Amino acid sequence: MLYTAPSHLSSLPIYKKAIEIFSLSRKISTYLNSDLAPLRLDGTEDEHIYFSGDIVQQSESLVPEIIKAEVEPSSEKKRKHVASIRRLTRLLNKNCRRLEYSNSDGRDFLLVLRRELKKFSNLQRLWAMTL
Repeated sequence: MLYTAPSHLSSLPIYKKAIEIFSLSRKISTYLNSDLAPLRLDGTEDEHIYFSGDIVQQSESLVPEIIKAEVEPSSEKKRKHVASIRRLTRLLNKNCRRLEYSNSDGRDFLLVLRRELKKFSNLQRLWAMTL
């Protein structure tokens, strides 16, 4: 679910990059799920299927945290939202690394997502200083 932000927020580079990461993670997850969803021959499921859902859920949480940090008047609460964004970014990277070991042709797309997450981290550092 995409959130609508006040007009001044939608022009922020970090906001735009978060939307891009969410869109990319959804596409990657959909692609990976087609390879990971079928049961194995022994009837068990591929444990990596859950990580593909995690990247979507974590990337979806970035935008609301950015919005909350921007509109929050309290600097203490702003820092909490920034910390939450950092935690989500670390988790996204961690789950991307886990998915790189999955049995799917979509693993190559994870490198693209990790590259975008690196750009997001750089934007995040600059953005956090402006709050």
